Amino acid sequence: MGDEQRYGEYVAVRRHGHVVELVLDRPEAMNAVSSEMARSIAAACAALSEDSDARVVVLTSTHERAFCVGADLKERNSFSDDELRRQRPTTRASYTGVLDLPMPTVAAVHGFALGGGFELALSCDIIVADGTAVVGLPEVSVGVIPGGGGTQLLPRRVGAARAAELIFSARRVEAAEARELGLVDLLVAEGEARTEALALGARIAANSPVGLRAAKRALRLGHGLDLRAGLEVEDAAWRTVAFSADRAEGVAAFNEKRKPQWPGV
Repeated sequence: MGDEQRYGEYVAVRRHGHVVELVLDRPEAMNAVSSEMARSIAAACAALSEDSDARVVVLTSTHERAFCVGADLKERNSFSDDELRRQRPTTRASYTGVLDLPMPTVAAVHGFALGGGFELALSCDIIVADGTAVVGLPEVSVGVIPGGGGTQLLPRRVGAARAAELIFSARRVEAAEARELGLVDLLVAEGEARTEALALGARIAANSPVGLRAAKRALRLGHGLDLRAGLEVEDAAWRTVAFSADRAEGVAAFNEKRKPQWPGV
């Protein structure tokens, strides 16, 4: 296990070389996202966004039966309307914190990933799930809507009609169907989500950090644009790496038949 840094009581950051593990650590509540936990997620993501040594972030959790069951409804039920309104930016910042990380992100999902828990996973670039995974956006069944990006991120993954069926029905989807529908990307053996996600993270982190961040930027900014506009986004991203030290090292390492030692600039 790498070095650990805590962000409040419920979030930990563990370092495995250039792979950084962002850990949801509120097992007594199945990692339900309280206001305190949301602040901690946002703070950890803000720090990681400025960390040039972090090439990949892997989002994991400590509960045996749940990745994250979503918002802390017990806390929510104690709020007045004004308190709920004031709390909204805090909650939203935790989801956008993960979504806006500049490096590739991988979610390791086991057990329940529901509501806001699934939205945290959807905020990552790649979702690795094991056979115990159960995902879904059940918010309309309790009188709200997905508010952590679900109505926008899910249709980008599975299409508008499929997303509508899943959100309107509020149904839970087990691992095999989730993989079939594209709700998760890689399905691995039971109990192996974290291990496989970290292994994938290590494979990704072997590549140019400048290239990885530029590729993610192009993927995110170009999505939804018409082809010509998207190609301009790609060209702008290419120009940020074409004259970088990483590119020079990558070409030299290829020609010299050795592993590159990325400068990261």
